[in-house]
Amino acid sequence: MNLDLSSDQLLSTTRAVRHRLDLTRPVPRRLLEECVDLAVQAPSGRNRQRWHFVVVTDPERRAALADVWRAGVTAPGASEPLPQRDVRRASVARMDRVYSGTAHLYAHLHEVPALVVPCVEGRTDHAPVLRQAGTWGSILPAVWSFMLAARARGLGTCWTTGNLVDERESARVLGIPYDDVMQAALIPVAYTLGTDFRPAPRIPRDRVLHWDRF
Repeated sequence: MNLDLSSDQLLSTTRAVRHRLDLTRPVPRRLLEECVDLAVQAPSGRNRQRWHFVVVTDPERRAALADVWRAGVTAPGASEPLPQRDVRRASVARMDRVYSGTAHLYAHLHEVPALVVPCVEGRTDHAPVLRQAGTWGSILPAVWSFMLAARARGLGTCWTTGNLVDERESARVLGIPYDDVMQAALIPVAYTLGTDFRPAPRIPRDRVLHWDRF
């Protein structure tokens, strides 16, 4: 199901979907392949194209990966309290929904029809900021393109990182060569319960836009 969305609608309504993932409806392989085809049209540093997408649909492997993620999100120090400036920006009401959504994912992640782990060749452990920026800048645009493509097809996604707390174990579950390939996230993918997503409240432009200097 392709949604008839303008580019502005697509960009402003691609939400982090947690509560509204349809856990009962399989996602066709063809749609996931289409999303990856669009994802790899994104730019990458020096056109190296070091991206990889591990799509997990096998129930047993999904369950094993979900267990790694659950252990990660509940590990000591995995989730630090938000600084007050971030609390003010996010608003307590909206953050309550984020926490509720995380709890929902915790209970149901293994039931999500597809879990996608985007990866990039080359590790940035203890690397200088310049190298980190080049590496992350070579995978994040592709992942965002994947998420936009999914939204256009009636699919919901959410950027999560619980698998990175024990990235080695996640790599073992998925057969990823840890020393050479770095995982960027774990993206649940499912059809959404309804498609009526709206633009979200955001900080006013005059607080984030700077001309000529900060």
